[in-house]
Amino acid sequence: MNYKALSLRSIAILSLIVVLIGCRSARDTVQEPVELTLEYLKSLDPEVLKTMDSDGDGLNDYDEIYVYGTNPLDPDTDGDGLSDYDEIMVHGTDPLNPDTDGDGLSDGDEINKYRTNPLAADTDGDGLNDYDEIYVYGTDPNNPDTDGDGFTDGQEIQMGTDPLDPNDPMVIRQLATVNFDFDRSNIDSRAAQLLTENLEKLKAAPNYRFRIEAFTDHVGGDQYNLRLSVRRANAVVNFYKNNGIAEDRMTATGLGKAPVPCAQPDPGAKGCRANRRAESVPINPYPFSPGPRTAD
Repeated sequence: MNYKALSLRSIAILSLIVVLIGCRSARDTVQEPVELTLEYLKSLDPEVLKTMDSDGDGLNDYDEIYVYGTNPLDPDTDGDGLSDYDEIMVHGTDPLNPDTDGDGLSDGDEINKYRTNPLAADTDGDGLNDYDEIYVYGTDPNNPDTDGDGFTDGQEIQMGTDPLDPNDPMVIRQLATVNFDFDRSNIDSRAAQLLTENLEKLKAAPNYRFRIEAFTDHVGGDQYNLRLSVRRANAVVNFYKNNGIAEDRMTATGLGKAPVPCAQPDPGAKGCRANRRAESVPINPYPFSPGPRTAD
């Protein structure tokens, strides 16, 4: 056996193997990217992409590239402070638009800072967008009536009143009703007290007008009771006038017998004191009717 020839052949084979391995390693090194790029990811097999989450945002690279159009190398494609996953799967916002509802606030700030709705420019539905509430008027974008006065923030801005002041505008919601003795039209001490309370409200809100509606009980004839109701209405008018309320702020009407007879007449069968009354009804001077007041 020629051992020398066998050794030379072995050496040659080993050398060839080393060369092949080196070439393969060099080839593999060239295929691996120096920097992960979108172009490189697009060159990969779709099934491989579906197993990858290059930016760690919870969405696989295939869906980011081919389904949502987001950047698989950036967990927050639009830079709004919300991850692409949260925008798509949690909040329903647009991962390609930092301000989905176009109100001037980023989706991230709406969710994390202001607790407003990133899908509605006017979260509380008061007629003001969330940005203006926060940065222009200082009102609460999550409360349609920041000062609790019964008018929405949007209504107050339209009226030129202060949406942060519960006493602007002044509102008269109700004025006291006064009652009369049987077949009488004079203002007694209790009625005077109640009308004085009405006076305070009317003087604090000089833009209010009001009407006075007077009634009688159901004892007696219709014509007599009509005249009696007129006297009662005029007695209230005179009380207001004598205490500083301009006559042009009020209208007075005697309406005769009360529309609903009393179920339990007063002792002596003299009708119901509740029907012998004069109502002072405030007339809302504002373009909007106030809702319930919550500031108290």
